[in-house]
Amino acid sequence: MDSTATLLLIGAAAVAAALLAVAVVLLVRLVRARSSLRRAGLPTGPRWVFWGAVLYLVLPTDLLPDPVYLDDIGVLLLALRSMRAARPLPPDSLES
Repeated sequence: MDSTATLLLIGAAAVAAALLAVAVVLLVRLVRARSSLRRAGLPTGPRWVFWGAVLYLVLPTDLLPDPVYLDDIGVLLLALRSMRAARPLPPDSLES
């Protein structure tokens, strides 16, 4: 292998590692946001949004091949956004 191909391979591996790190950070934020919302007694949105985002990150079937985590990052960001946009429960439903 010549030096150009080696440099390209190293660069692609670095980009894939950086994208994986971003996806893992977003997954941790998603789990923390869900637990914080539940502890505060606020709704976390539909359960399928949370578990769907986690499964999409873990399962090997993606819209883009796994070295490119942009689709995973997008799904995690949408899940975070939907959880944060969940409406608070009415005060009378918190009492029971």
